[in-house]
Amino acid sequence: MPVWQQIFGSLKDQNFMIVAVAEESRGAEHARPWIEQAKPEYWCLIDTEHHVAALYGMVNVPQCVWIDEAGRIVRPPETAGSTDHFRQMDPQTKTLAPELQAAQNAARAAYFEAVREWVLTGRHGLEPDAARAALPRITPEVAMAHAHFRLGVWLQAQGNAAEASRHFAEASRLHPDSWNMWRQAADLEEVGEASGEAFWERVRALGDRPYYPQPNI
Repeated sequence: MPVWQQIFGSLKDQNFMIVAVAEESRGAEHARPWIEQAKPEYWCLIDTEHHVAALYGMVNVPQCVWIDEAGRIVRPPETAGSTDHFRQMDPQTKTLAPELQAAQNAARAAYFEAVREWVLTGRHGLEPDAARAALPRITPEVAMAHAHFRLGVWLQAQGNAAEASRHFAEASRLHPDSWNMWRQAADLEEVGEASGEAFWERVRALGDRPYYPQPNI
């Protein structure tokens, strides 16, 4: 949030707004303290149903969608400054080697600079056909995955953990690219599990595939 606040502070007079969305199915009370502590000047929403992810085809965080003044998507969902360097961090110290940290910082800075350039000059915004072609495909399997996920969230809230777990598993089977659904389900079943050993096993299973696909920018 501090970096986004810096970006907003420097561009808020340019007809620019950041809308940050916290996807938190455990309830708004789990996300609100973090927002209040950060004291952002831009808009912050809490999405307990993961509606935004379903509508825009988001599968991980942080992801951004760029929308212009006419309400047109000019850059579909993409990784917003994060990289896969975390996969090489020291498992004991949870730190990166200096050169890896520098590379990660450079990638983040490049993305945020692209945001600034778009706001100030229009650069990096895609033409309608290109933006449309880059939109994530919402297949029947993806749509069904979101339905299973939301049913799992409801069942978990009703105390039916076994049935919820079954629907969460089916959601991930149908839409394995959605880390959002997998992590949220893991945290609903056991707080902390979303970043535990099961998470790292899933990351390792990616092999050469990226956890954070890099934007073509």
